[in-house]
Amino acid sequence: MSEPVRIGVLTSGGDAPGMNAAVRAVVRSALAHGAEPYAIREGWQGAVDGGDSIRKMEWSDVSSTLDRGGTVIGTARSKDFRERYGLLAAAKNLVQRGIDHLVVIGGDGSLSGTEEFRREWPGLLAELVEKGEVDQATVDTHGNLAIVGLVGSIDNDLVGTDTTIGADTALHRIIDAIDQISSTAASHQRTFIIEVMGRHCGYLTLMAAMAGGCDYVLIPELPPAPGWEDDLLEKLRLGREAGRRESLILVAEGATDQAGNAIDSQWIAQFLRERRGEDVRVTILGHVQRGGTPSAYDRWMSTVLGFAAVQEVLKVKPEDEDYIIGIRNNRVARIPLVEAVRKTRAVGVAISEGRYDQAVAARGAGFAQTLRINEIMSSPPSTDAKPEGHSVGKRIAIVHAGGLAPGMNTAARAAVRLGIARGYTMLGIQGGFPGLIRADVRELSWSEVDAWAFEGGAELGTRRTIPTVEQLYSVGRSLENSNIDALLVIGGFNAYLAAHLLVTERNRYPAFRIPIVCVPASIDNNLPGTELSIGADSAVNNAVWALDRVKESAAASRRCFVAEIMGRYCGYLTMISGIAAGAEMVYLHERQPNLNQIARDAVLMTESFERGRKLFLVLRNEEASPEYNLEFMSRAFEQEGGGRFDVRQDDIGHLQQGGKPSPFDRLLATRLVYYALKELDEQLEAGTHAATYVGFSSAYISPKPLERMMDDVDEEFRRPRDQWWLEFEAVSQAVSLKGTEIKRELPIRDA
Repeated sequence: MSEPVRIGVLTSGGDAPGMNAAVRAVVRSALAHGAEPYAIREGWQGAVDGGDSIRKMEWSDVSSTLDRGGTVIGTARSKDFRERYGLLAAAKNLVQRGIDHLVVIGGDGSLSGTEEFRREWPGLLAELVEKGEVDQATVDTHGNLAIVGLVGSIDNDLVGTDTTIGADTALHRIIDAIDQISSTAASHQRTFIIEVMGRHCGYLTLMAAMAGGCDYVLIPELPPAPGWEDDLLEKLRLGREAGRRESLILVAEGATDQAGNAIDSQWIAQFLRERRGEDVRVTILGHVQRGGTPSAYDRWMSTVLGFAAVQEVLKVKPEDEDYIIGIRNNRVARIPLVEAVRKTRAVGVAISEGRYDQAVAARGAGFAQTLRINEIMSSPPSTDAKPEGHSVGKRIAIVHAGGLAPGMNTAARAAVRLGIARGYTMLGIQGGFPGLIRADVRELSWSEVDAWAFEGGAELGTRRTIPTVEQLYSVGRSLENSNIDALLVIGGFNAYLAAHLLVTERNRYPAFRIPIVCVPASIDNNLPGTELSIGADSAVNNAVWALDRVKESAAASRRCFVAEIMGRYCGYLTMISGIAAGAEMVYLHERQPNLNQIARDAVLMTESFERGRKLFLVLRNEEASPEYNLEFMSRAFEQEGGGRFDVRQDDIGHLQQGGKPSPFDRLLATRLVYYALKELDEQLEAGTHAATYVGFSSAYISPKPLERMMDDVDEEFRRPRDQWWLEFEAVSQAVSLKGTEIKRELPIRDA
């Protein structure tokens, strides 16, 4: 009988929130595959040192780590590993333990060092045999080193992957700080300069500037031209004239001017004090960006990546090239390691040689687009800038409909500012489609929407009401009387149904023959043509926060919690929250539970408590089953437990809809509205009146015709036909239930 495969996992370089989630997933996924996981402590230094630094891991060794920041297995930047003697020591310590599969979590330096180690592996083993430190039989058994990398970096600086482990959490920290600073800055009409991490990459600074509504941003990829100081002064002046009480300037720690001189935050502050004569404050966020509890995204996506890394490292052949597992277009993808590192380092070369356009382009289309959008969003209207085009002066109305979703205000704010920049008159319809029927329509200004980006709720109000056939005449009259040339509908499923109704009634009501675009905003994430809706990320973060509190309440007892999550007939919130919170069981409407399954799960739960478990978390989608509701499931588990553990139930409820939108939802809202206005722009220029809906999708970006909406929809259960996230079921089971065997693979694309 052959010995099981042994998989080593290590974290190297700077720590990043979410590393623990990835390590946990690697350990438990390895066990589910029948492999033996080993933790290599303190990064590559642990491999060099050997001994207790390389330790076999069991299921419980990674319990209670999902919500912890940093890395519980330690990290370091090893000088020894850069030398031949260090490589030899690492190879010896690994091969003597039979470890010839590695999952390495770190930045580009750690991953490039790993790639070199794999290339050197045969030569290192041969040298160890020659020295008599390793026998030939061991080398024959472990002659090939299989590696897979995961990128852990808050800077999100590796070219080729959309986001890296830790970046989302760091963005949360920055946005929290900006939101708090902006309130005190507005109180005193003060200017704040905020320095953000990012020595060689401006991702965090740029994304935070757009999500936080900042006035000016300085990043390494696009050093400002000579005379930029006057441009800064002018932009701040226009902002105050437009009604802004505060001014926020974001500076990446690695920002320079085009001469290569570092841009110092304190110098900017002194310059503004002298030229503007106002009180200027500097805040350097520092390592607060790197620490603390990881965001929901950095928990669930890191878990998925850890599962995928184990799946892939077990398949690596000697002739295969090295690759990392990352995220491309919202999908798990294989990305060639050497190519990714080469392209990442080429960005710095492009900057040093003054090829700034190439440096920006290398960061990806999303980065370049965010630069353009942020420049428009942060530039107050100026009498000197006259928009051009045939559509200047057209009147575009914004209406919310459906349930409330965090980020609706962000979307409306973006629409107003981007629309005004195009020369449109932007109108707000108060209170959804009933407000349109009442003709409760008013013009919105650039300054009025200034603070909307940071607030939960919906300043324009929202209703689930869909106009009745009898009300369509009033809708048409209101559109005509308000001189509305185009309609931007931001909301959930009822918003789409209402817009679809207008389209189908165009033959009867000519007033409906205007361009209409729907933008998805729903915590249920159940809308057609998009994989992610505005508000869903915020709802997951809210749910996970509540579940963390629930789990803490069981610390001193043996307890099962059954929690109900919103989402109606769409299980996205429940599945993703379950992975992020570490739920042992997840019940979805898409996989409707039956009585036999509940009975089997109750037995499994009881056996788990008998083996020493203290907490068991069960999540239930609110419409998972009409027969087996929250109370029924709780009683079934309690009855089967026979007093061995307590059972409590908790309906998380509307907490999931509340609070400020997450950074991701702010960015998603702004981008989707940008696409929507671009579509309206084209329709108005062409004099056409197509009705479309836009979305975030791995397959396409272009709008789709609203008339064909039902092609993408399961009408009975009001959810998309393609529910991409259901492929994560195998991940959820493998990392949460001890003894799970892998029955399905996670689909992984080639980048």
